[in-house]
Amino acid sequence: MKIVMLNGQSHKGSTYNIGRLIANKIEGETEITEFFFPKDLKHFCVGCYNCIEDASDCPYYDEKKLIIDAIDKADILIVTTPTYCMHMSAPLKSFFDLTFDLWMSHRPMESMFKKKAIIVSTAAGTGTKSAIKDVEDCLFYLGIPKIYKFGIAVQAMNWDGVAPNKKEKIEKKADMLALKISKTTVPAVGIKTRFMFSMMKMMQKKGWNSSPIETQYWKEKGWLDGKKPWGRG
Repeated sequence: MKIVMLNGQSHKGSTYNIGRLIANKIEGETEITEFFFPKDLKHFCVGCYNCIEDASDCPYYDEKKLIIDAIDKADILIVTTPTYCMHMSAPLKSFFDLTFDLWMSHRPMESMFKKKAIIVSTAAGTGTKSAIKDVEDCLFYLGIPKIYKFGIAVQAMNWDGVAPNKKEKIEKKADMLALKISKTTVPAVGIKTRFMFSMMKMMQKKGWNSSPIETQYWKEKGWLDGKKPWGRG
């Protein structure tokens, strides 16, 4: 099983350690690939819209492609972000900004509709819910149908400072989540994703898209003729 971790910080703090703990507990033979932001992608989207016509025309295509290719091959995506001012970290947001051309409204990747994702966020106090919601919105529009969430106030500035009883609680929660993920095969695509995909299909048919290139992409996939990226359902 291939796991990709997208980490919203370049250092290995509490959020990273919890994400890695879950990854290590997933049953079976696993291969874990990690990316850290901003270390592995230092750029902000400049709004040039080159990617709408041709993904390879993005000024940061080569760096971005390494990450996207790894995600494409992964079975499970683990996204970790500390809570920065009540939301996801800026470096992680920059990565998602640079992948908007892969959203359902543009040229979604078929593989996304077959993945499971876990979002991990920590804070010293409050804010993990809003940080997780930021990431959840992005993953939903990328097409990922099953998203698990793990948010916790660690009441510490680093992993070493987390109290033993808090770490014990984290360990138990990680055990339960890893077991759930291990027992789930390809996730079912829910009503919300199906509805959004149908709306985007209508948009493509009516020409309300960003570019004829996108409509051609949907035609080639057969999605305008009834096929679905997740199969027949």
